[in-house]
Amino acid sequence: MTRLAYFISIAFGLLFGASAHALTPQEAQSIAIGESDARVEALGKAIATADEKTVAFIEALSGDAVKVAGDKLFIVRDGKGFDPVTGAQAAVPEDAEDVVSNNFMRGELDAALAQLKLFSKDEKQRAEAIKVLRNDTDDSRLPLIEKALAAETSATLKDQLGLLRASVLLNSADKAKRMAAATLLASSNNPNTKTLLIERIKVETESDVKSALTTSLRAVDASLAWGDKLGALFSGISLGSILLLVALGLAITYGLMGVINMAHGELMMIGAYATYLVQGWFQKWAPNAFDWYLVAAVPVAFAASAAMGAILERGVIRFLYGRPLETLLATWGISLMLMQLVRSLFGAQNVGVENPSWMSGGVVVFGNLQLPWNRIVIVGFAAAVLLGMAFLIGRTRLGLFVRGVTQNRPIASCMGVNTARIDTYAFALGSGIAGLAGCALSQIGNVGPDLGQSYIVDSFMVVVLGGVGQLAGTVYAALGLGVLNKFLEGWAGAVLAKIAVLVFIIVFIQKRPQGIFAVKGRET
Repeated sequence: MTRLAYFISIAFGLLFGASAHALTPQEAQSIAIGESDARVEALGKAIATADEKTVAFIEALSGDAVKVAGDKLFIVRDGKGFDPVTGAQAAVPEDAEDVVSNNFMRGELDAALAQLKLFSKDEKQRAEAIKVLRNDTDDSRLPLIEKALAAETSATLKDQLGLLRASVLLNSADKAKRMAAATLLASSNNPNTKTLLIERIKVETESDVKSALTTSLRAVDASLAWGDKLGALFSGISLGSILLLVALGLAITYGLMGVINMAHGELMMIGAYATYLVQGWFQKWAPNAFDWYLVAAVPVAFAASAAMGAILERGVIRFLYGRPLETLLATWGISLMLMQLVRSLFGAQNVGVENPSWMSGGVVVFGNLQLPWNRIVIVGFAAAVLLGMAFLIGRTRLGLFVRGVTQNRPIASCMGVNTARIDTYAFALGSGIAGLAGCALSQIGNVGPDLGQSYIVDSFMVVVLGGVGQLAGTVYAALGLGVLNKFLEGWAGAVLAKIAVLVFIIVFIQKRPQGIFAVKGRET
């Protein structure tokens, strides 16, 4: 049987609703053993009327989980053998050998599974099937794709199947079909479509069809370019939100209190490790609620870093107010001690922090643009922390005291404000926000003793560029630097982009030392 006849047999079996029948031992052997062409023929006959056991057997073959001993086949799962026909557990002989499939056969198995999943009740499985079939545009699949297109209820998947159909029609011998397909593919924003059009242009002999293909290629290029630009914009916003989380704590400890805290990055690291410990607790004691560990980790990370910040302020920093050089050296030494403490407790290697299932995957906007859920959540989390901090500083009694002590400490003291306590609260707040930044960073990168060192310089640049003590300036500077950095990376590379951003900040500060927003004052 030819490859074309094989796929036609599948299509007719599905189109005319052949009833499913149980997998037989002979069919299983024909699919698993023998020459590739014979196996493909048997595979085509089996999936035309496939039942659940047939699908499970094909999946096992695709995953190299089938062994053979004589005329007996076994599906191996978790070290146990099962009969592929009956599903009953069976002992696997010691001399059993793996069923070997070459690359051609693997492709046929994957394609067969994809075609079966085209008619699945699960929308995710149908989407996966379409994704697999995009890489194989054999026109013998057309009856099956058209059948799936007629039955599809999801508008998104229907559009994808329509483009898949057009991709298949490009290989048709009918000139009119190729012309129609070229016109239809102009609306695609999938990178695979661009590759398909380029390859077809190389072999197309009809000048008018080639012209239509070229026009469609330009349209696809334009669509992909928009996807790249939007991807760079989102990456910049994502980086900016991370810088914002890191810099918000400094906006208090440095911007409002004037303390150059070189241990700020290590306070972030404490928040990240607190998240790691909460994850471990959930894995051991509450595995069924693991998806909610991150919700519990947020207050724990804040509390751990805030407590460490309060200890630092009470034990060291309160004796160094007004002495910036000594504060810088003392906090730098503390940062080294904290890093060594973490190395002693957790080891020098990075530790793994997993995303909850609801943060896995992403939102597909274009064929070349997917927005990961973990990044989207972090952007929203940064916005929530910013709003909470703005409310705390601008609308609460503690915020009033912090602003009063910052603006005029002697007068605030005369009004009955316990300035020493307010200093501790403010420093603990800034440290706690650093812990929240560490919690967020644990979801997108490695957690290790050197975590804070990667962000401390950038966070200081954000605070200085935005204007010391200005929350609005911190927001503009963080998002601006994030977006600028990502766009420059696409143009000049990561290293040159960093250099260009640094040069920009130096020039900006030379021209406007007070930053984007200056501290408001009054002339007397």
